[in-house]
Amino acid sequence: MQKKVTVNDLMQKNYRYERTEPAGRNFAPGFRPGLTPKEMLRLGVFGGVYMRDCKKEFPADWWKGAKLAPDGSDKRIARLNYFGENASQPLSVWQKKGWIDPRDPRGWFEWYCRYYMGRRINGPSQAPAGRNGESEDERQIRRWKAIGRHIAQLQKHCRRGDFSCRPRQRQAILHWAYDSRRM
Repeated sequence: MQKKVTVNDLMQKNYRYERTEPAGRNFAPGFRPGLTPKEMLRLGVFGGVYMRDCKKEFPADWWKGAKLAPDGSDKRIARLNYFGENASQPLSVWQKKGWIDPRDPRGWFEWYCRYYMGRRINGPSQAPAGRNGESEDERQIRRWKAIGRHIAQLQKHCRRGDFSCRPRQRQAILHWAYDSRRM
């Protein structure tokens, strides 16, 4: 796997970063996603439209069996999602709320894919909603942990394995690399 990466896709031109950790290893303490990016893509996330132009940046096997909308389509297709629900807000909402760091213009999942592959950002977050002195990795991990409130709601209101209970919330949880099929 290459250590130095140059990204040229629809949202970034000549963005460069370095992979300093082995893929899938040496995650921050307390950050233990239940799904890899490859598993998420195969299960069906983001209506199949997310990151289709990034295939060169990530391993080819991530895209084998991935549930993707047809090339050229910019509409999310709910049936491609594991729970058959659209559970994403438009990128414009994320941008308006200040949740997007310019190094990852697509947001959390793009950050997670790059983190999974070994990139680490120890410098401060460049997102408007970043906390003073907080690194981008710390900010994204904090946001990932905050999804725990949704997991608690599923556990309180749904029988384990009852996918008809709160399927939209289950899909949203899946988008954050929690395996909501096991809840």
